[in-house]
Amino acid sequence: MTRSTRERIVSEALRLFAERGYAATSVAEIEAASGLSPGAGGLYRHFRSKEEVLGSGVREHIARTKQQVDTVLEHAVAYEGRPLEVRLRMTCQAGLAKMREEQDLIRVLFRDLDQFPSLVTEMRDGIVNPLYDGIATWLSSQPELAGLDEDWPAIAAILGGAVVNYWLANESLYEPPTRIDEKRFVTAWARLGIGLVTVQRASA
Repeated sequence: MTRSTRERIVSEALRLFAERGYAATSVAEIEAASGLSPGAGGLYRHFRSKEEVLGSGVREHIARTKQQVDTVLEHAVAYEGRPLEVRLRMTCQAGLAKMREEQDLIRVLFRDLDQFPSLVTEMRDGIVNPLYDGIATWLSSQPELAGLDEDWPAIAAILGGAVVNYWLANESLYEPPTRIDEKRFVTAWARLGIGLVTVQRASA
């Protein structure tokens, strides 16, 4: 699928911001990476400023994330026949895939977030919180977990936070924590979910 000039500008800008930092990336460099003549003002035909390019990237990611969360929840019933551990592993893998998909934007915000508090708020309210809410909704809707008296949003924060921490540690330290590869992490994450059911049913 051919990307529009506007889409290329946003994509290349996020990549450059992630690699070099927002301040160190010039408009001319974004134009060159986007296939425009550097320094000719092509970016300004689509955006008023470099900051508006970043803001557009954030909002496009927010819109895509909302759509993805809705789609996952709508199709969750298709996996109800599979064992809970399989469903949990699939959920964890989807979370890690989402982190990889958003990696440029995440790097930009962690590196330069103090410059853009309003964009951080949009990112938090538009991507991070909906993802945690989606995990909580998904957990509470699983047949094996039905009827359990649990604080699902808090549990989602713990399980979702584990996924985020694993990915961030892998990114920043160039290898996963204690060299636990992704397959082992996903399996252990799912078994924690299974353990929740076991403990709750035993104490009921």
